[in-house]
Amino acid sequence: MSSPEKTKVTILGSTGSVGVNALKVIEANQDQFEVVGLTAHRNIELLSEQIRRFRPKAAAVGDAEDGERLAHLLGGHAVEIGTGVEALIRCATQAEVHVVVSAIVGAAGLVPTLSAVEAGKRVALANKETLVMAGRLVMAEAQRCGAEIIPVDSEHSAVYQCLAGEKRNRIRRIILTASGGPFHGRSREEMAHITPREALRHPRWEMGQKITIDSATLMNKGLEVIEARWLFDLAAEQVDIVIHPESIVHSMVEFGDGSVLAQMGLPDMRTPIAYALGYPRRLETGLSPLNLVAEGPLTFHEPDRQSFSCIDLAYEAIAADGLMPTVLNAANEVAVSAFLKKKIAFLQIPDLISETMACFEAKDYTTVEDVLRTDLKARKTMRELIAQKGL
Repeated sequence: MSSPEKTKVTILGSTGSVGVNALKVIEANQDQFEVVGLTAHRNIELLSEQIRRFRPKAAAVGDAEDGERLAHLLGGHAVEIGTGVEALIRCATQAEVHVVVSAIVGAAGLVPTLSAVEAGKRVALANKETLVMAGRLVMAEAQRCGAEIIPVDSEHSAVYQCLAGEKRNRIRRIILTASGGPFHGRSREEMAHITPREALRHPRWEMGQKITIDSATLMNKGLEVIEARWLFDLAAEQVDIVIHPESIVHSMVEFGDGSVLAQMGLPDMRTPIAYALGYPRRLETGLSPLNLVAEGPLTFHEPDRQSFSCIDLAYEAIAADGLMPTVLNAANEVAVSAFLKKKIAFLQIPDLISETMACFEAKDYTTVEDVLRTDLKARKTMRELIAQKGL
């Protein structure tokens, strides 16, 4: 009797926190998975180690210089190395690939992720910006091409699991939980002099710099509201946010009869990654059992929207619709980068995003080119605003 075929996986962004954890899950279940593509932007050293360990057929990096450096580090190791967006697309659309883990951070993940969708792949989606920027287009293409989109964000994975076997029209609302980040409970005045080092100290999760800052401003939760709106085909008013510092309840779904289902687990990305990779099977993750007694009381709070105004900016972008979420996302990426470089203050992140949004009309879009053009314009506008203020 022949052994079942292994699930072939490409990981877009394999050197980031999601990519690294995805490889841990795959290694723990190596009898079921084969890695055929890995990509990275700048962490060439780690990528070379991953290629030696998992032996993919193809790899992609940002530019020719990094491609040459990777080839040198590999010393003739048999792997096809490509550069730029086209190489990302090739990795994502290889004919033999079953699952594409979309773990590139930011807007850079849109085009390769959309390409995987158009190729009819299962997409394990960690790149929330894909749906924030072009949710209507991406979901329409998924339906047209028969692609599965299974969320990897712990909150959206929780909702996805709670909806198993349920009809979407019975949903009253979904409740996304947020840890609150490192500044939960602080007033706006108390956050006036926050440094990048302080903002990068997340109390619960280990993530990349950009996502960690988004968690500190709660923009990450705002982006997740937009992602949920498209992923689960809901109106914005059906998506609520609650602060849950313990990060044990990852999200909840409330149904029309008043029942609420919650998905719980340790705050570890291996759980939602494993769910997306193995669906509908559940894979071993090697995590310790959840001990609710040891974790202590679970608490929930309303978010402070005055201190963390990024949440309302996200709801404003949804209400405006069209390309406004693209503007929001682009402005946020530029603002976070400027904050990390100490060019702007922490509290200027939402203020500058709001000013950028005010410069744009909520035009509709029909193609990914429309989205990318607006993304570039919004970035340019944000940089000009920063320059005008002499920051």
